[in-house]
Amino acid sequence: MDFEVRVAKSKENADRILKLGKEVEKTIFEGENPSIVLPVRGKRNVVWDKDAGLLSLGDSTSKRYFINVAHAKKFMQTMLVGAFSKQLLDEDIHASLREAFYSLKHTIKGSEENTFDEQKESDDVFVDLEVALAVLRDQLHINADRRGVAAGDVVIKDRGDLINWSKLGSGGWAIPGNVEELEFKDLNADFILVVEKNATFDRLHEDKFWKKHNCVLIGTQGQAARGIRRLIHRLNHEFKLPVYVFTDSDPYGWYIYSVIKMGSMNLAHASEELGTPDAKFLGLTVSDIYKYELRGAAIRAKDVDLRRAQEMLKYPWFKHKEWEAELNLMLKHKIKAEQEALAQRNLKFVSDTYLPEKIEAKNFLP
Repeated sequence: MDFEVRVAKSKENADRILKLGKEVEKTIFEGENPSIVLPVRGKRNVVWDKDAGLLSLGDSTSKRYFINVAHAKKFMQTMLVGAFSKQLLDEDIHASLREAFYSLKHTIKGSEENTFDEQKESDDVFVDLEVALAVLRDQLHINADRRGVAAGDVVIKDRGDLINWSKLGSGGWAIPGNVEELEFKDLNADFILVVEKNATFDRLHEDKFWKKHNCVLIGTQGQAARGIRRLIHRLNHEFKLPVYVFTDSDPYGWYIYSVIKMGSMNLAHASEELGTPDAKFLGLTVSDIYKYELRGAAIRAKDVDLRRAQEMLKYPWFKHKEWEAELNLMLKHKIKAEQEALAQRNLKFVSDTYLPEKIEAKNFLP
């Protein structure tokens, strides 16, 4: 995002906060009970939008009132978080969630009541604010913890610095918690390969998989953080790059894929900005365990894995014959496998054989 666009976006978001504050002020002067309308974030208001391929919030809303014993503290907290976010935008600075918590935490004068007692309280209110404003928390200059790594023939501009992802040694580029202001100056890639494990990223990076196959390589270090999901979304939408996701062959890995693809229930309100419906699952599957003779490296599935697989069969976004076949295969054989199991064949098997074969054959799950 170039400077002019960034400044305009920040002003637009600051104006949204100001408008919310003015609406509250108006009700006060009219002698009414000040309130804020918020979409309900609970599971009961999360819907599956089959056409968009995303989880989203339904139409249910609730009101948060100032003159209400059950709402008063949360209402006050919402006003504090809104004012703090506008200050960040006006001053063009960023804050971590932890910094925000301590900046807002104090004892209310004349009482023993704190504005916030735990960070979870302020974290939740920031989510409330992004839902109320239809603006990502990241776009309000609130940063999450950094997690994840990337490599590839990509040059970005980040706060004035040009960074080449292909020239950062063995570590790759550490993905920040907030990727809203990154400018992509140059990108040469045919697809994005997202991998779950650090060890797998390191293997593919050392083998220069991204260079041989002209791709962007992204490691999520487990469940993909918001910054990673937003980065994948931006690369896919801005450059029309296909996204292939490579995880362990277990329900947790498959859930990581589903969150990247269609969003999560907790952040259903942000799925349009964080989800990538075009993403395809590359592996590992239970079928692969047999096809690539990895039975000796497979792990016995635990009861929790089997229960989770049974739950996933009920989700509408897994209602594809390919996914149903894999989930039922796991339930039948009661096995799972990690990405690293491919090393049983040889260390470079994942780079030289497994991934190239599946990509060339377009052997993906939807």
